[in-house]
Amino acid sequence: MLPGVAYFLLFHYGALVGNVIAFKEYVPFDGLWGSPWVGFGNFRRMAEDGAFWDAVLNTLWIAVLQLVFYFPVPLGLALLLHTLTWSTVRRFVQSVAYLPHFISWVIVVALFQQVLGDTGLLNSGLSGAGLHTVDIIGDPDAFKPLVVAQVIWKDAGWGTIIFLAALAQVDEQQYEAAAIDGAGPWRRFWHVTLPAIRPVVVLLLIMRLGDILSVGFEQMLLQRDAVGPQAAEVIDTFVYHQGIVGGDYGFAAAAGLFKGLVGALLVYAANKVAHRLGEQGVYR
Repeated sequence: MLPGVAYFLLFHYGALVGNVIAFKEYVPFDGLWGSPWVGFGNFRRMAEDGAFWDAVLNTLWIAVLQLVFYFPVPLGLALLLHTLTWSTVRRFVQSVAYLPHFISWVIVVALFQQVLGDTGLLNSGLSGAGLHTVDIIGDPDAFKPLVVAQVIWKDAGWGTIIFLAALAQVDEQQYEAAAIDGAGPWRRFWHVTLPAIRPVVVLLLIMRLGDILSVGFEQMLLQRDAVGPQAAEVIDTFVYHQGIVGGDYGFAAAAGLFKGLVGALLVYAANKVAHRLGEQGVYR
């Protein structure tokens, strides 16, 4: 366990000390402790910055869309895979579904641009047919549904792994008993499958809520210039441009700390709700 414990102590818990720069006007040449203390000055600037709240609003919109449209897809796909009786077919479908997860976002975005961009395959076909062309990649109004579709295409297959493991633990005799009692496929799903995997669904939902403000830094950064910051700026890219690009490290750290605190509060609240509903949640 020592290598794993050392990793978390050094790169996770140890790195928390760096959050002190959110309360400083951090200057790299003066160091972490030599930079002047400004208290909550960076947080006041953050609260008065319209660009920051635009990034928060974009992040929340994308997070809600991902939660509503992406989160159920791995569960549905896992249920479909679980019903396949031919193991060869199931392994083939699983392999095809897992593959996009291992493709970098640079390649994924490039693929979508080649298909849906201004000069992509879609517009080439529309132009050849004499129809009006559409630039989906460069349309700010289509950006949020587009990034959700990209996440579904890339990670839905990978997300089925935990659900398939949970489904594998369901006793087949329960399905047989339900079928003998006259329960159809929907009844068996509602009264056998869903109660069996509900703790896993609740656990993953709580973990997703804790990470809800992380909607994909690399994915957003690669497409930000195509649609503009008004549509594509999220908290992670805001922190990057303020801190790494702009050199305002204290202000960027304050924005990042805000994001972390919101995530922690969401995990705590969702866990309490899970306990009231009779589920174990992340912790007791």
